[in-house]
Amino acid sequence: MSDTKTVLFACVHNAGRSQMAAAFFNALANPAAARAVSAGTQPAEYVQPEVIIVMREVGIDVAQATPRRLTEDLAREANLLITMGCGEACPIVPGARREGWPLPDPKERPLEAVSQIRDQIRRRVERLVVTEHWERTEIPVAGEISARREAFPSA
Repeated sequence: MSDTKTVLFACVHNAGRSQMAAAFFNALANPAAARAVSAGTQPAEYVQPEVIIVMREVGIDVAQATPRRLTEDLAREANLLITMGCGEACPIVPGARREGWPLPDPKERPLEAVSQIRDQIRRRVERLVVTEHWERTEIPVAGEISARREAFPSA
């Protein structure tokens, strides 16, 4: 059995907040320690275009991500369930810790507002990774260093 923890980011459409959170988490966390998945209670057909644009601004491409349904089976795999606006529609996961991150839905908002939501999510994810001691420990290869600095200037 693996000691790798699973963090599940859940929102309504799995097309904005939860996609950004999972992408930031998987970029920042040591994959041997923890990984993130995302899902929604009413998944959309695609990731919101505004989200794709603002994530590209920080060097992360979520254009190929596919929204998926939050199922009880998926939730059971999680050690930590972070809800982002799905309220009572998010399942209770026995044994999993649960946190609520009340963040506005970026859907159809101006890019500036979506960028602010992105930055809030990034700060929360950074804090989570550090608090849980899930930081990456490997030294990036030369080509990854500049990309990482662009994506995470505070890193």
